[in-house]
Amino acid sequence: MKINKLTTFNRQIGNCSSLLARLLKCSGHRWRQLNRLTAVLAVTLSPSASAKGIDATINAGMQPITDAVAGFIFFEVSVFGAQLPLIVLWLIAASTFFTFYFKFLNLRGFKHAFELLRGDFSQPDQKGELSHFQALATAVAGTVGIGNISSVAIIISLAGPGAAFWLMLAGFLGMSTKFAECVVGVKYRKINPDGSISGGPMYYLEQGLKERNLAWLGKPMGYFYALSIVIGCMGIGNMFQSNQAFEQFVVVTGGDSGFFADKGWLFGTTLACLVGIVIIGGIKSIARVTSRLVPLMALAYVMGSLTVIFLNAERIPWAVSAIATEAFSPTAMSGGMLGVMIMGFQRAVFSNEAGIGSAAIAHSAVKTHEPITEGFVALMEPFIDTVVICTMTALVILTTVYEPELAGAGMQGIELTSRAFGSTLSWSTVPLSIIAIMFAFSTMLSWSYYGLKGWTYIMGESVRAEIVFKAIFCAFAALGCMIQLDAVLDFSDALVFVIALPNIFGLYVLAPIVKTELKNYQARLNSGEIPNLRKLFKDAKRDRAKLSQR
Repeated sequence: MKINKLTTFNRQIGNCSSLLARLLKCSGHRWRQLNRLTAVLAVTLSPSASAKGIDATINAGMQPITDAVAGFIFFEVSVFGAQLPLIVLWLIAASTFFTFYFKFLNLRGFKHAFELLRGDFSQPDQKGELSHFQALATAVAGTVGIGNISSVAIIISLAGPGAAFWLMLAGFLGMSTKFAECVVGVKYRKINPDGSISGGPMYYLEQGLKERNLAWLGKPMGYFYALSIVIGCMGIGNMFQSNQAFEQFVVVTGGDSGFFADKGWLFGTTLACLVGIVIIGGIKSIARVTSRLVPLMALAYVMGSLTVIFLNAERIPWAVSAIATEAFSPTAMSGGMLGVMIMGFQRAVFSNEAGIGSAAIAHSAVKTHEPITEGFVALMEPFIDTVVICTMTALVILTTVYEPELAGAGMQGIELTSRAFGSTLSWSTVPLSIIAIMFAFSTMLSWSYYGLKGWTYIMGESVRAEIVFKAIFCAFAALGCMIQLDAVLDFSDALVFVIALPNIFGLYVLAPIVKTELKNYQARLNSGEIPNLRKLFKDAKRDRAKLSQR
């Protein structure tokens, strides 16, 4: 959806550029560079930039760069007639390696992860900003987005039911990669003088590789990661989310003929203000919102999905059978068994972001002295995002409206999911759209923090740097509802996956350190050196009760 009133829009851009220019007038080489960037943006986005409109001007300028970066990161090779993106192979190979390397900890670690989330081992004197639950909720908010509703529908329509099996398997394998990311995220985090935390791949690439005598490689990788996630967060974690949220808002307010159909500027400004209100308070403010919003929206979506599935219980046996058989069927869609496998794996790695390293930024802010504990908690993230929510979407579609002919019907994304819910619950379109908007909003909150930590890694920790980034992030949130910068979005998406290259390389190098930490932690846990405070409290309470009865 586009707004054609360029004069008003360009005037707003000019005002925003002037404001940013004033904010950035301070000493130092880095800030002078930002002033120049603001000036370039002001010229680029001026009314005279192009008669075709601002969308076309920016897209035309960015398209060659986007094509080059996307062509590199999403390069495909033909394997038995199916096209395999090498970045997907890189991510899946890593998750498979870590699953075996840590001896299927993604199965063995569930019980302990639950105990940690419940606070059984939490102590008040531990350094950090978030509880285990808040850190998990913030990270899940960054991965559970509109893609869990729309992209799953796309792969089901293109690759058939079998893709759901590979999606679940990839989610299971991705749990091990998340474990490794978040352990080193906490181990190499930086505790600032004010008690705030800065962590993530840029820090463990720099410090961890230095420990492994690769300092010459670690710091450049850290800066590359930081720069890429700053740019990437503006697209996949911001403009795309706000654009999709606006589209869903239009759906529930009358569609293309409704009042808000051409009011992207109004919705975008409102959304940007709401985001700004939350993120101005930092990670603690973000966590307070996500720790309430994520369980609510996930529970609402799962309950709605289960209702639809159970109301169509007669199709459950067929759906389960179709998933199992077509996953290995040589006659399945999209290049046979391998094609279906690739589609399922690709959706999973794009959904849970295992190997991207972004979630480690949120998890590193946890209150703990034991890095391994957050690795256990992080196991739950791909499970919730991919194994639970994406699977729910797949089962809803398969038990309601799925037919093999859908592959050529032209129905895509959330439209198909909405039709699936509506076929059983006619009133579900509005609640589904509201949940989609909540998904998008929570994703924006988390990705603002990811981008902020990349920004401060480059620019240095300061209140001024944080305010400038948050202002830019909110401006891009509004822009996402007003203009269609497809080339910019594609470029930022590509950068988000480019960072998997240095991140996974760093994880391979640091894997022995993680394994040593894990063995040491489990030995101390089994010996009782690390106490289960909840169990100790219950035992003490029981002992007092026995004494009182004597």
